Amino acid sequence: MIMDGLNWLVDLLNNFIWTYILIGLLLLVGAYFTVRTKFVQVRLFKEMFRLIFEKKDSNDGVSPFQAFTISAASRVGTGNVAGVALAIGIGGPGAIFWMWLIAIIGMATAFIESTLAQVYKVKDGDTFRGGPAYYMEKALGFRKLGIVFAILLTLCFGFIFNAVQANTISQSFVDVFGIKDWVVGLILVFITAIIIFGGVKRIVRATELIVPIMATFYLIIAFYVVITNISEVPAVFKLIVENAFGISEVVGGGIGAAMMQGIRRGLFSNEAGMGSVPNAAATANVSHPAKQGLVQSLGVFFDTIMICSATAFIIILGGLYTTGEQNGIILTQSSMAVHVGSWAPYFVAIAILFFAFSSIIGNYYYGETNIEFIKTNKSWITIYRLLVLGMVMFGAMAKLSVVWNMADLFMGLMAILNLIVILILGKVAFKVLDDFSMQRKQGLNPVFKAKSIPGLKGAECWEEERKN
Repeated sequence: MIMDGLNWLVDLLNNFIWTYILIGLLLLVGAYFTVRTKFVQVRLFKEMFRLIFEKKDSNDGVSPFQAFTISAASRVGTGNVAGVALAIGIGGPGAIFWMWLIAIIGMATAFIESTLAQVYKVKDGDTFRGGPAYYMEKALGFRKLGIVFAILLTLCFGFIFNAVQANTISQSFVDVFGIKDWVVGLILVFITAIIIFGGVKRIVRATELIVPIMATFYLIIAFYVVITNISEVPAVFKLIVENAFGISEVVGGGIGAAMMQGIRRGLFSNEAGMGSVPNAAATANVSHPAKQGLVQSLGVFFDTIMICSATAFIIILGGLYTTGEQNGIILTQSSMAVHVGSWAPYFVAIAILFFAFSSIIGNYYYGETNIEFIKTNKSWITIYRLLVLGMVMFGAMAKLSVVWNMADLFMGLMAILNLIVILILGKVAFKVLDDFSMQRKQGLNPVFKAKSIPGLKGAECWEEERKN
């Protein structure tokens, strides 16, 4: 009875937030940043690839690629496999069009928020930390707002999202291998504990290893599926577009369901504008804030246009999405089996393990850096780590019908708060981008100094002279 009441309340709040506030806000903010940055996601797309492999500016912090893998670890998770399947199962193939749209314009939003995170990052020993809570305090002078955001993010990523990730791993392994859920939970808790108690450096090493391997294998399988069904690909694109605008309804709900599911699951996956990725962007040691803004913009493309699209093509080409199956993992496994045979469920289970486990690690880090914003206290961090492990165990064993909706609610609240703030602070990121572009035109490796923007305050890491 209590769970039914909670589910009803969460659904009510979700419908209001997403229908009347967030979808329009995401589209308008993304379009505004796209125009104001002169289509930075297109204009500097090639530059993004060059910057991702640039070396660190000094021994402090992490490299641009390592910061990218931390964010990718959180981005690339169950949303890319189960979330995409859920979107198609409820909203039809048209959901993928809206997922693409929110990703393309979201690349500009990601650039703004990650650039701001770099501008207002702080030094923490031999590393850096930052994110929306930090630029809310340093740029707006509103620490209490930063604390509210930090609490939302910690609850959302550290606890709720990690329960979702652990539940997806557990569900997949129970279905495919017949392993007891509590055994899966204990194994996840043990491995997670080894990594998160090792600090930021161990988190970086783990994500740097896991993310490229898992993404490469998954894309290879998807590429095989597309090539072996190449004659049907034009029809798939046509179906996606027609279904997106209600021309051809494949499942119930029409254009409204397609738009809602595509944008919700797209945001859950690529996190553009949510305010989570800037926490990873701030860790990078770069000579100019715009560099990490561009790298994280590429992250949105990598997550949605590549990984999510791979899942979408596997499912649509499999033709099972009209059966009414709305369990994302089962739909993905069944669709994969159509293409590659009976070993598909085992492959999906292993893929889910890598995708979702890397998200647990990335999500954990986001919570840690925000707890440090609220109060730098080792005891708090220890308590947080234990609670995260508890949520991983809970997620592995629980039947979480309400958790996806709760994830949407917290994600929505975070995104609304962050989007409003970056709209206010956008002019700083525009000036940083102009400074970057000017130096690039002069053939220089861009180096940023706080004094380059008159009146800029709170950018303490950029106040010292840096060598070009």
